[in-house]
Amino acid sequence: MVTNIIQIGNSKGIILPSEILKQLRLSLKSAVSVSLDGNNIVIKAQPRQGWAEAAKRAHENRDDELLIPDVFEDEKFEDWTW
Repeated sequence: MVTNIIQIGNSKGIILPSEILKQLRLSLKSAVSVSLDGNNIVIKAQPRQGWAEAAKRAHENRDDELLIPDVFEDEKFEDWTW
């Protein structure tokens, strides 16, 4: 697939085809990383940005406690076949 570099304000950019964005589950303002690999520009999806910080905040606010008891609390693992 060939695309052109275009002017975007004071910067330059490229238009990514919607089919590629759908396959990668990206939308407007999705985070991506851009790097060089030799003479190639590599764009990688960066899903789940901010999850580590959100999990830490949830723990600090005690929002990560189980809503139901541990289902294996009375389970006897001796009967299981591994």
